[in-house]
Amino acid sequence: MIEQKSHPTGPVPAPRPVRAVARCAVVALALAALTWVARAVWHLRLATAGMPASGPPDQGGGEHRPLNALEDSYHLVDSVGGAVTAVCAIAFLFWLDRMRDNARALSGAEPRYAYLWLWLGWVVPVVNLWIPRGLVADVHRSVFPERPLPAVVNWWWGLWLAGLAGGVGLIYADDTDEVIARAYDGVLPLLAADLVVVAAAGAAALMIHTLTTAQQRRLDEPAEAAQATRAA
Repeated sequence: MIEQKSHPTGPVPAPRPVRAVARCAVVALALAALTWVARAVWHLRLATAGMPASGPPDQGGGEHRPLNALEDSYHLVDSVGGAVTAVCAIAFLFWLDRMRDNARALSGAEPRYAYLWLWLGWVVPVVNLWIPRGLVADVHRSVFPERPLPAVVNWWWGLWLAGLAGGVGLIYADDTDEVIARAYDGVLPLLAADLVVVAAAGAAALMIHTLTTAQQRRLDEPAEAAQATRAA
């Protein structure tokens, strides 16, 4: 069973402020986008430089030639990008976890998907095509059932899936030296994937802002009502 029952099964936690974790997630997304822009710049630099006379870094048969300075710097950009992307993923999941807890507190209902799927839903094949979007959509719909899902959620998810497609976006099917060879031989697919990932990061940041603002306003309503009562 992927989905769980909607009625509460334990004590409902008190809602907590979500703006701080949202800001951290947005900053992490911005940094991740910058690393992917840097990756695109290096792809262009490799394509402009052209394949060295000695051939690609991976010579075949398990042999690799020494890397030149540009190729070495691409390895550094790739490593930094991977580390920043990992931090970004953690920040995003902490934001989503806080949003889920608050949605449960505000709606009085259990999230549609069990907590385990908050982490596994991104990596389990097949179900990772819909569960992450479902986790985000549930955060909004459980608190605002009368409102349509913000369009930015679907934009984010479409761009995320496009970034995963083809093995040239968020998850490369090839190792770094093979990606370098791709940049020498045909850089356009790599640049297209870079652009999609940067767009996905931007859509994710806008989505975080949209959902966080709506939820925080709902969280602030009791305090605002109490202040209005005192003023009256």
